[in-house]
Amino acid sequence: MAKFSDFELPASLLDGITTQGWSEPTPIQQKAIPIILDGRDLLAIAQTGSGKTGAFVLPILARLSQNRSLLETKNPCVLILAPTRELALQLHQTVEMFAAPLGVKSALLIGGASEVIQKNALALSPSIVVATPGRLLDHCRQGNLSLKGVECLVLDEADRMLDMGFWPDIQKILKLTSNKKQSLLFSATLSDEIHLLAQKLLNKPLLVEINANRDAASIEQLFFKVPEREKPIFLRDLIVDNGLEQVLIFTRQKKTAGELAYHLKKDGFTVEALHGDKTQASRLRAWEAFKKGELRLLVATDLASRGLDIKELPVVINYELPADSHDYIHRIGRTGRAGVKGLAYSLVGEKELFKLRALESLLKKKLTVTTPERYQSYFDNESGSNSPLPAKKSSGEAKSAKARVKASAQDRVQGGARRANHPSQKKKTQAADSFDYILPDFQ
Repeated sequence: MAKFSDFELPASLLDGITTQGWSEPTPIQQKAIPIILDGRDLLAIAQTGSGKTGAFVLPILARLSQNRSLLETKNPCVLILAPTRELALQLHQTVEMFAAPLGVKSALLIGGASEVIQKNALALSPSIVVATPGRLLDHCRQGNLSLKGVECLVLDEADRMLDMGFWPDIQKILKLTSNKKQSLLFSATLSDEIHLLAQKLLNKPLLVEINANRDAASIEQLFFKVPEREKPIFLRDLIVDNGLEQVLIFTRQKKTAGELAYHLKKDGFTVEALHGDKTQASRLRAWEAFKKGELRLLVATDLASRGLDIKELPVVINYELPADSHDYIHRIGRTGRAGVKGLAYSLVGEKELFKLRALESLLKKKLTVTTPERYQSYFDNESGSNSPLPAKKSSGEAKSAKARVKASAQDRVQGGARRANHPSQKKKTQAADSFDYILPDFQ
């Protein structure tokens, strides 16, 4: 097993790593850090919670400390882009934590925060800027910074950026930077869109894939068929009967998240909703309160399914299956992190069965789905529209359903099939670096 001391990292960085309790580098850190230290472009595919932030922050800071002249420039030499304010804030906190002992200044540019304060931070000539695309372009238009001096560009959660429609902004940002820069692209999935983005952004990159997007082996996944109108009751009893104390609940729509949080609060739970209509300040307050255990439940849209970190979150519940099956992986990835076992429940309504089939196609396996006894007659009828629902739910039903699923030895989701190495790249580079995958040179 590699150690952080095996890498060419400054002593102050190694001290910070020890202070943070990072005992050993994660697989993505083991493979990405040497590549970045060598100045190579990188396409890294790794699931959330795999240590991606440390994988690029540590070697970037190491390279800055070795080339102090970069720290004397007026404009930033490192640009880190993130799709959401919350993720950008979290990235910036990690950067600050390790950069301060090195005397490296950084700035955070996100929407929902004071532009004046951000302008003042840029006036201090930070070496590293962490930003969301829209707010970064606002400051560029106002002449508050130039991106011509960027030596290293990082796109974190790149697949989410594309999903959220940031491609036009990314193109504008690339035009503002020099062609001679190191580019690092981190993504949880390796889609056709990511390949196209890599062709635009990266120069002769190395591709590293760790814990492929279908890999959720550390998470126990339980699926229940529940009629849509019965979901609030079943959810409440699921939480109570199983004694779930800290639960992140996902919905597809902001309206559903707000309404569900309201009803759960009326049932006596400490709960808040987290979605895009909330102000930045209220979203951060809710997330921090949940992380501290002040909230038992947090109901969120997919805004919270990427990047946001909480240690040892025990349970995730999909109140609704996501529209995009890939988002299921990102949602449940909030639990079962860093080798800790996690638990994910999914409630599948009568209108979501096609989403279940799509999820099985992505995971390449048949999923075990339990229909609680009281809903059996409802789903036995093909349409379910004429099937009566009992007026009262058995209090121990959710718990017993869980036990039945465990007894049936539900299959775990295993890693996706590995792609073959490109034949033109099986020479010296592969032998020296021993990466899982080597990309052909992009033309």
